[in-house]
Amino acid sequence: MQVDLHNSWRIGPVEIPSRLVLAPMAGVSVQAFRRQGRRYGAGLVCSEMVSCAGLHHKNERTLGYLRIAADEHPLAVQIFGAEPRVMAEAARMVEAAGADLVDINFGCPVRKVTKTGAGATLLEDPDRACRIVAAVAEAVDVPVSVKMRRGLENGSRACLDVGPKLVDAGAATLTLHPRSAKQMYTGEADHSLTAEFVERVGVPVIASGDITSRAKAQSVLATTGAAAFMVGRAAQGNPWVLREIMGDESEPTREEVVAELILFMRETVRELGEHRATGFLKKFYSWYLGRGRFPRPFKQELVELKTFEEVEQRLLAAAPGARFVLARLEEELPMGDEVTLDLPISIYGGG
Repeated sequence: MQVDLHNSWRIGPVEIPSRLVLAPMAGVSVQAFRRQGRRYGAGLVCSEMVSCAGLHHKNERTLGYLRIAADEHPLAVQIFGAEPRVMAEAARMVEAAGADLVDINFGCPVRKVTKTGAGATLLEDPDRACRIVAAVAEAVDVPVSVKMRRGLENGSRACLDVGPKLVDAGAATLTLHPRSAKQMYTGEADHSLTAEFVERVGVPVIASGDITSRAKAQSVLATTGAAAFMVGRAAQGNPWVLREIMGDESEPTREEVVAELILFMRETVRELGEHRATGFLKKFYSWYLGRGRFPRPFKQELVELKTFEEVEQRLLAAAPGARFVLARLEEELPMGDEVTLDLPISIYGGG
């Protein structure tokens, strides 16, 4: 059965214009990445996870995550923490900043997060997890979503028990990545578990994990009954995978690749400042220019250049026609003070 990926769906009062959700990814999902995702077909975009402790302490870097562009909506801002009261306070700040949904992270497997009792650890503490969801849902008027894994250990089925309880506590939608926290990103996502999960909960489910093509998206939606699917690592430096999944299989030209990379660089420098953007962007050179698009020595050459101006000049020398594509892209972006809140921005979270 073919699912129309362009059909809209709803999370409470929030209408999502397509079935494709762009995942929250640490060190990746800055504003420029999210705005690009919306342009390429994502119906919902998500911030990377934000420390509720950082928001509580008004940490400047953490507050930067609450800078939201007008063309990002609908947008979910993801928070993490282990204390219901502090999470509720953070959720109120997220709502005040203009997010359409508050997303709670119960899936992060990274030790730095789990050792604080947050992230995937909460799947083994369902009472606390439910208190967090209830506190957040009571604190805000926007829908609350939860992103989770199957459990901590390989083979765990904890999500099947915890999921319905989170819905009873106030979650309006759930995202399941059917790997264990212990697996990290190894092995395969078990979407047979996603199908069981969908049957257990009475809210829309977003399927996450290993969805990198239109065929896979169609298969997962058809076999699990999920309302939508999430794309993550496949979109790093590769917005064209979103376009392909949504039905446009045309390969990007060298000029289009270079233009998108330069636009991403400019937008990221605007967000983060040149000092912070310098280290952040280097991994994107390889992501954009890989997949056989440009030779490996060229990517390494860019990493070694000292300034963004030098990188731009070298890119445009390699694909001179990119300047015309870039001009068109910049003309189409909304400009002016109404685009973003007057807040600092950070890629690190702080707190």
